[in-house]
Amino acid sequence: MSKWLLRVLPFLYMALIWKLSGMPVDAVVELPNAEWDGGIKESLHLVEFAILYVLLVLALLTIRGLTRKLNLVCILIASLYGLSDEIHQSFVPARSATLIDLVKDVIGVLAASWVMYGAYQKKRFQRLGRLLHKLA
Repeated sequence: MSKWLLRVLPFLYMALIWKLSGMPVDAVVELPNAEWDGGIKESLHLVEFAILYVLLVLALLTIRGLTRKLNLVCILIASLYGLSDEIHQSFVPARSATLIDLVKDVIGVLAASWVMYGAYQKKRFQRLGRLLHKLA
């Protein structure tokens, strides 16, 4: 994958998040079972911002290594974008913004950080760590 594409992907993904957040919750997909629909969509907060963190790290690795400080910067950017997403949703009719959604966003970011930073530091997930070092 091109280094330039990896550098642009986080911004494209953030634009996608912003676009989807401005739409009603059932605009893209609505499962026939309302309970399942709500549960799956609520759990996507964890995944959505974990992906953003991963994309930020991959973009960073095309420029330099992943230090503790830069890892914290990626965590902060992804988490603050989660906060901005919740604020944005509070202005969208038929959407809601809750503190628990923000907590899920941050938990997703922290979980992804545990995996990615641990792999990069060669503390766990050695195969992933080798791939990450090839980008750096």
